[in-house]
Amino acid sequence: MKEFVISEAKTETAVLVGLITKDQDEDKTREYLDELEFLADTAGVVTLRRFTQKMNGPSLTTYVGSGKLEEIRQYIKDEEEAEREVGMVIFDDELSARQIRNIEKELQVKILDRTSLILDIFAMRAQTANAKTQVELAQYRYMLPRLQRLWTHLERQGGGSGSGGGKGSVGLRGPGETQLEMDRRIILQRITLLKQRLVEIDKQKTTQRKNRGRMVRAALVGYTNVGKSTLMNLLAKSEVFAENKLFATLDTTVRKVVIDNLPFLLADTVGFIRKLPTDLVDSFKSTLDEVREADLLVHVVDISHPDFEEQIGVVSQTLKELGCAEKPSLIIFNKIDNYSWTDKEPDDLTPPTKENITLDDLRKTWMARLDDNCLFISAKKRENIDELREVLYRKVRELHVQKYPYNDFLYPTEE
Repeated sequence: MKEFVISEAKTETAVLVGLITKDQDEDKTREYLDELEFLADTAGVVTLRRFTQKMNGPSLTTYVGSGKLEEIRQYIKDEEEAEREVGMVIFDDELSARQIRNIEKELQVKILDRTSLILDIFAMRAQTANAKTQVELAQYRYMLPRLQRLWTHLERQGGGSGSGGGKGSVGLRGPGETQLEMDRRIILQRITLLKQRLVEIDKQKTTQRKNRGRMVRAALVGYTNVGKSTLMNLLAKSEVFAENKLFATLDTTVRKVVIDNLPFLLADTVGFIRKLPTDLVDSFKSTLDEVREADLLVHVVDISHPDFEEQIGVVSQTLKELGCAEKPSLIIFNKIDNYSWTDKEPDDLTPPTKENITLDDLRKTWMARLDDNCLFISAKKRENIDELREVLYRKVRELHVQKYPYNDFLYPTEE
């Protein structure tokens, strides 16, 4: 199987498109497009420009209005005349086959939506057979309702080669085997086969979990790129891949951690994100089983992110959908070294908002009610890590006594 290497191809360029609606104001749209640009950067795509439009909701035929679509078309034409090619247009919401077909016909460039971009990144990041199978399943599920559009797309662009992704540009790293004559029946057969394969993988992972012995299980959860893998490396003294990119971790990694005389298992899981495609959540069920079976959830938050509270909400909602909302949890506010308002002057009378509140003042808000279920650290700078270890020790020991009451003799009573 050949893997796509972004450096082998010409750097791709894109413009981004988002909507401002009654449910999504201009500031929120800007934040979403910031994240979409980060996603594009992770996929190796350079963003040239953004387009936004105020609408009640997306157009069923072209997502944006005809006037805005013409503005985008003219920009692409102007860039081509200046010998600066626009390789693709990426929309911040999932598009239907009808929308993609109409937009592509008008703009004459490759059209991607947020979902296909995330799938593309997952295809890049997948390393193990399990992750590759899950990504392939999600890709086929995405393709199925868009098959008619993909036929014309593949006829013009050419398909990938090899199962799991062949060489090609961003947006074409598909599950492979995508041929012009592929029809609905063949895709459905492939989906069935992939589901069976995942069931087998899930059985193997269930056996592995049963063989881990009588130890408490903790799982690192959180938004993507908040520092979970860095924290895992610090606590487990391991070398889990960590990078300042979205979805650096796809496969769940489990490591044994020992604090004082207390061993427990710690899992690093795939990060969540806003508008995470349902097909991905379904396909990554076996990976998320580590979250479901955890005794303790360690929710890691990037407190330096301007929209960290919404990210907390996204993770909390995803955990609720997984049936894990009531599990014992600990919230870790990471990256305090990047928090930008730690040096605000004491006599500054500016009304406190999330843009100018100091870290000390922030701790006195709703976070103060969490007591020792809330910690502020910097995994990168190793700040407050000893405090984190102490809290983890107490919580894991308490859970161990509850789960294995007759095995408590392993851990001496605290004096």
